[in-house]
Amino acid sequence: MRSYPPGTVVAVPVSSPSRANRAPRQRSFALIQGSLSARKVERQAPWLASLHRVADGALSGLGLAVLGLSALTLHWQGQWTQAYQRLETSQVLEHRLQESAAILEQHHLGVARKPGRLVPTSAEKLVYLPAPVPHRPAAMGSLLAGVSPRQILAGY
Repeated sequence: MRSYPPGTVVAVPVSSPSRANRAPRQRSFALIQGSLSARKVERQAPWLASLHRVADGALSGLGLAVLGLSALTLHWQGQWTQAYQRLETSQVLEHRLQESAAILEQHHLGVARKPGRLVPTSAEKLVYLPAPVPHRPAAMGSLLAGVSPRQILAGY
């Protein structure tokens, strides 16, 4: 063993794994790294790298377009479902209206003195009136505020 004067820095080699163990790992890593390296492809064939970028952009745009169309399809399907439910409701109401008209017609035919003069009803001949607005009495300030003097009988 060699002796060195105090204060001298000596580099000591550290034991490394044998070359036989190290070579397959480095070689497989180099193979993977080389095959996926964008810089290497760009240096060797710039047109291929440009084509790759264009294809990536097109795929990204296509993915966004599919997502957008899926969202619109779901929205339109919901709108269609609501419209179809309204259509079914209106058909049920129309059927009820026709039944009511037929029942009223039968009643009037039974009550009428001259049933031959009555004309059968049809949907085209019906007159539709808007629903009446419910009458709400005004709020009274006192109990006698809504009573006119004419309504008060003599002696009270």
